[in-house]
Amino acid sequence: MKQRITPFEDPRARTEAGVMGMLVFIVSLAMIFAATILGLVVVRIEDDGPWPPAGMPALPSLLALSTVVILVSSLTMWLTTRAIAGDRQVEFRRWLWTTFALGIAFLVLQVAAWSQVIADELDFDRHLYAWTFYVLTALHALHVLGGIGPMAVVVRHAGRGRYRADQHRGVTYLAMYWHFLDLAWVSLYATLVWGTWFRS
Repeated sequence: MKQRITPFEDPRARTEAGVMGMLVFIVSLAMIFAATILGLVVVRIEDDGPWPPAGMPALPSLLALSTVVILVSSLTMWLTTRAIAGDRQVEFRRWLWTTFALGIAFLVLQVAAWSQVIADELDFDRHLYAWTFYVLTALHALHVLGGIGPMAVVVRHAGRGRYRADQHRGVTYLAMYWHFLDLAWVSLYATLVWGTWFRS
């Protein structure tokens, strides 16, 4: 009698199911980010004054640096997945650790940017410009923070040699999420920049 193999017993089927689940999760997150960006666009179009308003600080230059950092982290994540697909363990761990460090660096830069605008008195109650800055950057930072935890787990498992060319589902799912965060940040930052030069 032929033995039946369920999808959860077949490694390839499990990976495919996990990829589908991650795609559904990413789409749901994309809708949240899209709604937030749309809110900023509507607010900006309705406000015919200059952004930033007189007496309020401009977007911190640290945001541009953090954009570079997260773009590079997406590249190193891609190199991570390539390395493990080729079972190049040393290279895999090196790129994974680099990505992890860049993720931490991104969050540090975001905190520094917040500290800068808080010191420059960018208050919620003064103008919607402040609201858009804090909400968009905080929304993304929380999701990056949510990715750092799983990445730390993947880093730990990588150090114990639990991934190989034919078994690295955790790396695949993490990479999908991380690339999404990269795209989301570029979209958010571009929208913030657009808001500062748009004139209705």
